[in-house]
Amino acid sequence: MRNARVLVVDDDEGVRRAITTALGDAGCEVREAVDAASMRTLLASWDPTLLLLDASLPDASGTQLLQEIKAGEATRDLPVVMVATRLPDELTELALGLGAADVLRKPFRPRELVARVQAQLRVHALLRTTQASLQSAEEELNRVLEDSENRRKLVDILHEVTGDLSSDEIYHILARRVARALALSRCSVILAKPGDRVGVVATAFDNPALRNYEINLEAYPEIRAALEHGHPVLVEDLHTSPLFEDLRREWAANGTQVPIRSVIALPFTLGKVQAGVFFLRRMVDEPPLTHEDVEFADSVIKAAVAAIHRAQVIETTKADNARLEVLAHTDPLTQVLNRRALTVRLASELERARRYDSMLTLLMVDLDHFKNVNDTYGHLVGDEVLREVATLLQNEIRSVDVVARYGGEEFVVVLPETSLVGAVTFAERIREHVAATPFAGALVDALQVTCSIGVSSYPSTTINTVDDLFARADEALYRAKADGRNRVCL
Repeated sequence: MRNARVLVVDDDEGVRRAITTALGDAGCEVREAVDAASMRTLLASWDPTLLLLDASLPDASGTQLLQEIKAGEATRDLPVVMVATRLPDELTELALGLGAADVLRKPFRPRELVARVQAQLRVHALLRTTQASLQSAEEELNRVLEDSENRRKLVDILHEVTGDLSSDEIYHILARRVARALALSRCSVILAKPGDRVGVVATAFDNPALRNYEINLEAYPEIRAALEHGHPVLVEDLHTSPLFEDLRREWAANGTQVPIRSVIALPFTLGKVQAGVFFLRRMVDEPPLTHEDVEFADSVIKAAVAAIHRAQVIETTKADNARLEVLAHTDPLTQVLNRRALTVRLASELERARRYDSMLTLLMVDLDHFKNVNDTYGHLVGDEVLREVATLLQNEIRSVDVVARYGGEEFVVVLPETSLVGAVTFAERIREHVAATPFAGALVDALQVTCSIGVSSYPSTTINTVDDLFARADEALYRAKADGRNRVCL
């Protein structure tokens, strides 16, 4: 954190002093602002590395200022940590959604503050380094593109392959465009590593349908040489080149007529790993390939490999993000929504019910005496019961309904556009189904469990928020427990 510049915006002198002391001891240069006006002045004159912004200032709200900062050309990349006395879920979600890097609750512990600021400064530094590297790479590419007429052809090719394409699509585009630029009848991408006996045709200009086709590299000495040495291999005439001497004897013995005259094998790497070759060929009735063709094709391949690598990174990142998105919203044990995701979804459903004057019902389902299951049979059996109950609930609901694990042995079922009468009927069906189902039969003698269900419904004079829905359902669940369990209460 040495040399980091942190701007603290808070109207509470005690908070500013505490933050300044903690970050100053950690090596930061800290300046303070008490309101939006002084914050804007310092942003324009000082160029801070990070901003600590109070959620409530005398002359503006923190979220309004956050929007202003993220909309500014000079400040949009500035990491902002929101600080608030209370952190309702709505504020946290709104701040993060508007671009805040983090949200911190007051009062805070100095070590936690320093750790969070350090984390954001590291991320910001990495982002700036990446942006600088990208800008440098783009500048270098632009210099290469201006060199010659061949470079103008290269521009067209790169424009086509630097979009949001998969690596397979980029291979196909490159093969087609290189073939047309050099007037080639055949151009392929062969995926292989040094020492491989078999290569895979990723794409072929002359046969676009040929994908993932295996070839025996023993029949392609030029490809093996390019892979082994990591340099382009030019064979101007297969019928006179020493590289093909053994193959020519084999062709003569078998009566094989080879229509290819000259070839270029251009190796390429992805990252630091040898990935394969671009395989360029001309027929016997065409002019031979030359060293100039090698130079142009090599320029195209080297520049385009960055796009291929980027495409692979994007593909991997998209897959990782999809998995992370599922993990962030899913209870790991039962694979239904978790409590956080439930709160977000329920807020959306309540707003929709309010906007369209429709109904929304919530069931809070709690397994009776579940502690006895864990105490008697162990947590492995208890976990299996919870998984099977979650599956049972999922099988009972409609596609528009939602099942979530609320915590422990409690589940929540959200029923959009469902009246209280219909919800009670549905809840009774769930209660009966749970009571009649044997659970965890694969681990122990099948267990019988029951559940109690509390029901709340919107619209109601006592329900205006998501918290109200939960509170009324929880009260109803308490009554069901008090009345003897294994029942549904409103």
